[in-house]
Amino acid sequence: MLIAAKVIAALVFFIHVYIFLLETVLFKSRGRKVFGLSREQADMMAPAMSNQGCYNGFLAIALACGFLLPDTATAHAFTVYGLACVAIAGIWGACTVHIRILFVQTVPAALGLVALYLA
Repeated sequence: MLIAAKVIAALVFFIHVYIFLLETVLFKSRGRKVFGLSREQADMMAPAMSNQGCYNGFLAIALACGFLLPDTATAHAFTVYGLACVAIAGIWGACTVHIRILFVQTVPAALGLVALYLA
């Protein structure tokens, strides 16, 4: 089960790296298309989305620490923290932005937490 937890955590990590890129450096090109925004909407929302992208980057960094830190207890704590934050942020996003966020963020993070618990 530990391998499954690591695979799921890696998936959540890569999803958040992608979201970080969409909301920051790719927002006015690929991000605009993914989020279904006009050029004018993207220009207006770019600063806020860049800020939001930074937070998603921080979540990815927390998960990366879970893979890179040599102390297993500390690495485990970072993985749990990262997955829990992603799950909570996904619930908030589903309530305030779009229900799809629940399935893209919360479900994988929750599955990762369950797999860690069972490991």
